[in-house]
Amino acid sequence: MNRAKIVMAIYALAAVLAMCSIGYSVAASNVFGVITGIVATCVIFMTAFKMKRKLRAQGLL
Repeated sequence: MNRAKIVMAIYALAAVLAMCSIGYSVAASNVFGVITGIVATCVIFMTAFKMKRKLRAQGLL
């Protein structure tokens, strides 16, 4: 497995953890946590898609 796939796997794990934090915050009735989880998920997805575009342009994916 090359480094590009490892980087994308880390982004995927981060996205899953951010989505789990949303569920945990809903269960704990924490509105600030829900908003923070949504923002974190959006930031992780945007960063991952930018990285994927960069890695694809370099021919690593």
